[in-house]
Amino acid sequence: MSDAELVVRSTRVITPEGTRAAAVAVAGGKITAVLPYDAQVPSGARFEDFGDDVLLPGLVDTHVHVNDPGRTHWEGFWTATRAAAAGGITTLIDMPLNSLPPTTTVDNLRTKQRVAAEKAHMDVGFWGGALPDNVKDLRPLHDAGVFGFKAFLSPSGVDEFPHLDQDQLALSLAEIAGFDGLLIVHAEDPHHLEAAPQQGGPKYADFLASRPRDAEDTAIAGLIAQAKRLNARVHVLHLSSSDALPLIAAAKAEGVRITVETCPHYLTLTAEEVPDGASEFKCCPPIRESANQDLLWQALADGTIDCVVTDHSPSTADLKTDDFATAWGGISGLQLSLAAVWTEARKRGHDLADVVRWMSSSTAELAGLDQKGAIEAGRDADFAVLAPDETFTVDPAALQHRNRVTAYAGKTLSGVVKSTWLRGERIVLDGEFTEPKGQLLFRRP
Repeated sequence: MSDAELVVRSTRVITPEGTRAAAVAVAGGKITAVLPYDAQVPSGARFEDFGDDVLLPGLVDTHVHVNDPGRTHWEGFWTATRAAAAGGITTLIDMPLNSLPPTTTVDNLRTKQRVAAEKAHMDVGFWGGALPDNVKDLRPLHDAGVFGFKAFLSPSGVDEFPHLDQDQLALSLAEIAGFDGLLIVHAEDPHHLEAAPQQGGPKYADFLASRPRDAEDTAIAGLIAQAKRLNARVHVLHLSSSDALPLIAAAKAEGVRITVETCPHYLTLTAEEVPDGASEFKCCPPIRESANQDLLWQALADGTIDCVVTDHSPSTADLKTDDFATAWGGISGLQLSLAAVWTEARKRGHDLADVVRWMSSSTAELAGLDQKGAIEAGRDADFAVLAPDETFTVDPAALQHRNRVTAYAGKTLSGVVKSTWLRGERIVLDGEFTEPKGQLLFRRP
């Protein structure tokens, strides 16, 4: 540890080998060693003792809609990365929509990178987009460093990002499989959605009926069949239907290269509690019933679901009307995701190591970010310091999101992030931020 520039210490450090008292040495922005708690600190090294607060690897959120440029009044890299950092997230990967332009060509990717480089408080990477007319752009985007490709199987909600039909899905997936890329999929079948009752209005029960589980189940079954045929890598985004879990478990058992995520709102909010007209709860696919939620938690526990991400999808407040049919669909959750998941996880008998696996190590693995997601030698020195037993009540005015609309307003959550660190530099302390220190991330060849 003689070359350490920084040593941080806690009685509870979450490492791949377990949670223990330890000292973590850092040099050049990297973890150089995880040592016994009472290891001697070299003279000249900075030293931070976090006492009994938990030191965990910074979270890696692989599903974030930053909307910058083009719809920066909805969010933006400055506000999104501040909100994420306040919640213990140190890496995010930006979705290819709802920005203008979408990340569907290399030129558009460069535009987004230029915007992010000056505003990011944390490390930022990018997904590309797979559209009906951009198969020719997929390999160049892959070579330019995107982490994979997002596709919709039903309308996305924005005109500039059309969905793929089954033939178009097959063409895009064949192209992506040719260079062993990753396709990440919003899996709802448009025919089932069209056949569902479309009442409109303020009743949440009517909105829920308009996005039935079988729309997810059918789309996922088709995706599994395509992935199996092509030996392609696919990832199911924001799973909400527990009915699809047996399909997914069987596919994994057969060796299909499929991974699955769900989101904090599906794990912590239920259809039964959504007030009529409260479109801050609207997302697609929707928040479902409590019995469905129980099965999602079981699937996290047994590994059928791999990871938990926010799907942070903000908008201006005026788009959150009291008509569920026309209101913008998206939950803003970056700043609150860790606390929301931890609050529910501990009630269900899980520990913080489970939360770290779902929200940091598994998400880093999904994106191939082998320098992120764990406290061990050789990884980036990205940390969150959490007081797991402290509680707070969600006040929208205290959020860093540009538009402070949240489905968690008034909820009491456990887990207060005391500080957040990026490559050995503290970027948030008790709500105070440094200037942006984030770097752009690229998929490793």
